[in-house]
Amino acid sequence: MTEHSTAPGAAPGDLGRRVAARREALGLSREQLAGQADIDSGYLAYLEESAASPTSETVQSLAAALETTPEELLGGTVDLPPGRGPAAAAPSLDMLDPNECLHLIFPGGVGRVAFTDAGGPMILPVNYVLHDNAVVFRTAVGGPFDENLRTGVEGVEFKVAFEVDRIDDPNREGWSVLIRGGAHLVSSAEEQAIVKAADVQSWAGGERELYVKIIPAEVTGRRIRHHG
Repeated sequence: MTEHSTAPGAAPGDLGRRVAARREALGLSREQLAGQADIDSGYLAYLEESAASPTSETVQSLAAALETTPEELLGGTVDLPPGRGPAAAAPSLDMLDPNECLHLIFPGGVGRVAFTDAGGPMILPVNYVLHDNAVVFRTAVGGPFDENLRTGVEGVEFKVAFEVDRIDDPNREGWSVLIRGGAHLVSSAEEQAIVKAADVQSWAGGERELYVKIIPAEVTGRRIRHHG
C-alpha cells in the first residue's frame, strides 16, 4: 500500500489529531488500530504526530477501523455545529470554581455577550482578552453595544452575560464558563490607554474604537467529562 500520495481534502496535522482522538476514545492502542486498518504501526505513529498526507485508501481503512467516516477524519464536517454525536460512556457534569473558570478563558479568543435591546434578548460573538480579571473587547461606535449598553446615568451600568465554551467532539467532552457583571464602556483617556495595552483585536475589522470592559460580579462554569 502506497502511503505518500495526498488524499483529496486532507489537512496535514488535523487528520492525525482526529485519528488519535478517535482511537483514544475507543480505547485502542496504536498497534491495535494499525492491525485493524492493515497499516504499519510506525506509519500510524508518524501520521498521528506529524504532517502526513495518506492515500484515500488508507483514510478509508482508518475510518472503518475507527467506526467513523472518511469525511469526519478529513474534517469535512468542521462547518457543522458541534455536539451532534451521541454522549460518551458514563458522562458526568462537574461544576467549576471561579479560579478554574478564569484560568480556562485566560488565553482569550471568541466569546459571546448576551444583553437586552429594544427587541428583546440579543447574543453577539466578540474577540476578547482577559485583562486584570476583566473581559475586554472592542466594538464599533454607534453599533449595537454602543446603542444598547448606555444607561445615561453616571456610575450605573447595564448587566450583561459573557460566555465562552470549548467542545471536544471526538471525546464528547467540553466546558463552558459564564460571567455576569456590568458592561463598562471605556471613555476616559486614562482607561483607554490601559485597555489598549491589552491589545485585543477584532476579526470583524473596520473602525472599532469603542472598548467595553466587563468586570465579573459572578463567575460560574461547568465541564462534561466521561469515565468510560
